Amino acid sequence: MRTVDIITKKRDGGELTRAELDAFIQGYVRGDVPDYQAAAWAMAVYFRGMTHGETAALTEAMAFSGETLDLHDTLPFIVDKHSSGGVGDKTTLVVGAIVATLGVPVGKMSGRGLSFSGGTLDKLESIPGFSTRLGLAQFKRQLKEVGLVVAGQTQDLAPADGKLYALRDVTGTVPSLPLIASSIMSKKIAAGADAIVLDVKVGQGAFMETVPAAVELAELMVAIGQRLGRKMTALIGDMSQPLGLAVGNALEVREAVATLQGRGPADFREHCIDVSREMLLISGQAHTPEAAEAAARRALEDGSAWAKFRAFVTAQGGDVTCVDDPDRLPAAPLVAPLVAPVGGYIAQVDAREVGYTVVDLGGGRARKEDSVDPAVGVVLAESTKVGRYVKAGDPLLWVHARAEDALAAAVSRLARAIQIAPDEVDAPPLVHQVIRQAQTTAR
Repeated sequence: MRTVDIITKKRDGGELTRAELDAFIQGYVRGDVPDYQAAAWAMAVYFRGMTHGETAALTEAMAFSGETLDLHDTLPFIVDKHSSGGVGDKTTLVVGAIVATLGVPVGKMSGRGLSFSGGTLDKLESIPGFSTRLGLAQFKRQLKEVGLVVAGQTQDLAPADGKLYALRDVTGTVPSLPLIASSIMSKKIAAGADAIVLDVKVGQGAFMETVPAAVELAELMVAIGQRLGRKMTALIGDMSQPLGLAVGNALEVREAVATLQGRGPADFREHCIDVSREMLLISGQAHTPEAAEAAARRALEDGSAWAKFRAFVTAQGGDVTCVDDPDRLPAAPLVAPLVAPVGGYIAQVDAREVGYTVVDLGGGRARKEDSVDPAVGVVLAESTKVGRYVKAGDPLLWVHARAEDALAAAVSRLARAIQIAPDEVDAPPLVHQVIRQAQTTAR
């Protein structure tokens, strides 16, 4: 079939068949379909959309465009967790340890930070010696022996997604829901997941800024997963303000360690419990939300999740003394506070501005090839959460920087990111909705 016929069919609002989508994706990966035709097709999808059936077929075509990971010779049932990205989102470090110690092995292919959103691999690599470049044999062995492994995704998995994403990024077609959903889900399917828990972020610190848009994306991905025989759950997690208090790679590892040791910020701890609950439910390790939540809390309180995290760090070459004593983690030479100019209630902490500030400090990437400084970042005060009261002159946050000029610029930028109101402000929910298979639960 001719590529131009596939393009014009979608341009005119037609529904593409599985065979047409397979031919298009395979041709693009081989190089037979040039970028200009792929760009025209992506723009047609952007304007015309796709049915759930089309999006599922596109996802499957992309998932099987290269190698796939089959872990069933190691484990009979694979559960994966995916966050759509956010600011201060170090959830995988805690949730992975909680559910692994409760009998749900977690083998994750994770990504690096780009734009204002941090990446799990960058956080873990702030632990000296920690390696995210694992061969398949080591990945499987660690999954079986430790129950928790996090590695970088090989370029051979779902290569169509890598090519299409780079093209969408420069052709104005990134915001297409079918293309977003197929991008995320194709990687999860290729990585061998039987069940997937999606943590879809919403707010200023997320790529989906409104709850209806986040719900639409989550429901689409749940539908795709179900059509392809996967068990699916999605949470709509709030990202209108940073999750927890720490933003920045080593600083977030510190916070994850504190949480695993039974401390840590309340909002981050509760969100980890929420995600762990859904992973325990979808795996069958718990049969009610209440039982799942109680088990997750016990794993934090009795130290078993902390022990699992230490074993995980050791298995991947990390210096475990640096998590036992987080003062040994990379630390910035300069730390300065931003103080509240007036008293009142925190009305806004712009998560996106906080994220971009950390990027400017060197803690994130403006381009994929940029290096990352693990030590820099921002730590909010406990009172700097929407709805909390602060006094004039109280520290709102601390900036951790490498140089004086970067420190001054960060403090100035963050002063504009925080709004203080004279009247009480309601705090946003941590989770707006939970979507389990075809049913939605409001929170």
